[in-house]
Amino acid sequence: MDTEIFKAIILGIVQGITEFFPVSSTAHLILFPWFFGWGGELDTLPFDVALHGGTLLALLVCFYKDWMDLFIRDRRMLLYLAIAIVPAGVAGILLQKIVEHALRSPLVIVASLVLVGVVMLVAEKHSRKGKERVSPGDSIFIGIAQALALIPGVSRSGITITAGLYRDLSRESAARFSFLLSTPVIGGAMLLEGRKLLKSPEFFHADVIFAGVAASFIFGVLAIKFLLSFLRKHPLDVFAYYRFLLAVIIMGVWLKQ
Repeated sequence: MDTEIFKAIILGIVQGITEFFPVSSTAHLILFPWFFGWGGELDTLPFDVALHGGTLLALLVCFYKDWMDLFIRDRRMLLYLAIAIVPAGVAGILLQKIVEHALRSPLVIVASLVLVGVVMLVAEKHSRKGKERVSPGDSIFIGIAQALALIPGVSRSGITITAGLYRDLSRESAARFSFLLSTPVIGGAMLLEGRKLLKSPEFFHADVIFAGVAASFIFGVLAIKFLLSFLRKHPLDVFAYYRFLLAVIIMGVWLKQ
C-alpha cells in the first residue's frame, strides 16, 4: 500500500472517531502530522475539510430519518436548528484566516483541551439532565457555544453537548441535537474550504483523498452509534480525563523540542 494512502486512512479513522467523541477532531488532525512529522497535503486545512466529508456522509446515513421527520412533521425543531447555525456560520466566515493560520498551534490546543474538559466536568456535576426537548433559548445558547468549536481543541460535539447539559438536556438529547446541528455546519465548511481543492488539484491526489474520506465515513458511523448508546448510561467524565491526558502528552512533546 502506498505510504500516503496509509497515512490518509489513519487520519480518516482519527477523524471519524474524534469528530463525534468530545475530544476535538481538529486537534487530532493537527497533532498526528505534528507528532509523526507528516507533511504535504496531509497537513493542510483543505485535507482536514475533505475528511469531514466522510463524517458528513456518516451523519446523513445515521440521521436521515430524523431529517425527514424534521422537514415533514417537526418544523419547529428545524427552525431551532436554523437559529443555532447562525453564530457558527458568522464566526466561520469572519474568523477563517485566523483559524487557518494563527490557531493551529499545540499550545492553543493544550489550553482548549484543558478548559473545555473542566467545563464538561462541571456541567456533568450540576446539570439536572431532565429535558428531552430543545427550546428556542437552548438553541441560541448551544449555537453560540458551537462557534467556539472553531478553536482547535474545543470539539464541536464536546462544546455543544456540554452546552446542552448546562441547559438541563439529557445527555442523549444533547448529543442528538449536537449531531443534527453539525450536519449543515460541516457541509458549509466543506463548501467554503473545498474550493481550495478545486483551485489546486495538482497538490492533492484523488486516491489519497478517497482513502481518507472512506475511512472517516466508516468509523464515523461506528462512533455515532457507540456514543449515543454510551451516553444513555455514562457521563462525559472519561472524555474530560482523556483531554487532560492528551494535553499533558502534548506539553511533554513540545517541551522536548
